Amino acid sequence: MKSKSQALALSAPSTLDRLALPHGKRARLHRLLYGSGPRNGSLVVLPLDQGLEHGPTDFFPNPPAVDPDYQFRLALEGNYSAIALGVGLAEKYMRNYAGRVPLILKLNGKTNIPNDGEATSPAFASVEDAVRLGADAVGYTIYVGSPRQHDELANFRQVRQDCERYGMPLVLWSYPRGSAIDAKGGKNSLFAQDYAARVALELGADIVKLHEPEADGTESPAPYRTLKEDAGKRTQRVVRSAGRTMVLFSGGTKNDDDKAVLRKVEFYMQSGATGVMFGRNMWLREFDRAVALSRAVHKIMAKYPR
Repeated sequence: MKSKSQALALSAPSTLDRLALPHGKRARLHRLLYGSGPRNGSLVVLPLDQGLEHGPTDFFPNPPAVDPDYQFRLALEGNYSAIALGVGLAEKYMRNYAGRVPLILKLNGKTNIPNDGEATSPAFASVEDAVRLGADAVGYTIYVGSPRQHDELANFRQVRQDCERYGMPLVLWSYPRGSAIDAKGGKNSLFAQDYAARVALELGADIVKLHEPEADGTESPAPYRTLKEDAGKRTQRVVRSAGRTMVLFSGGTKNDDDKAVLRKVEFYMQSGATGVMFGRNMWLREFDRAVALSRAVHKIMAKYPR
């Protein structure tokens, strides 16, 4: 006999039921939402784009993590919904995990050698590459507010059209960056994250990755600088601004302890997010500890069917 909570979960509309999607996108998203990870419409994603975005220094605190097989094993044993990485890593390391670890192929990226004053993220892979590699989604970064955003938005058009043509879900890393963002409260302000959420919806992303919004200061535009909202209301506001685009929040910083990670997961799910994306704050841990923490995350996700 089903419990009351199970019966309610079965009777409630699923995430996919609320979305108008072509068959290919629906099938691939179903595999991510219900075929792997928590399997209840929520998502736990493990990204490995930091080697490009930050350089090899990110791996220094945990030398075994420099081998991408470390993250693939963690994604498998930690039961992640997907691993997100670039075309080089996918081509060279995916063979032993194809069909066992779902893939989100990141199509663009940058190094952190230039500053972010005019941030831009050029493409180095295509939606066709994602199809060839058996991916269940593609990832794409746009730097919202950058002086180069006109180029970013123009390039995004082709990616979005290709995703529609191939039935490929589109995950947008919607990142506020640039001198104008810095002058209006910073990249993690509520103004910036709320705008980034709405941009993802307007551009047609299926899923958006965001960061937890911080309280706005006097540099933020009105009316944000006069809002008196606590962390919960700020995060809920960002989720609402994303509309029918599913929201993944960054799982925290690399220095968070286990309890802090779990508190954040609970907080984001209570705020209406679809899931969480972990990076260094997971794979910089010793392997067995990272697997154990991943399983603790799953216990929380089990309480939030989407």
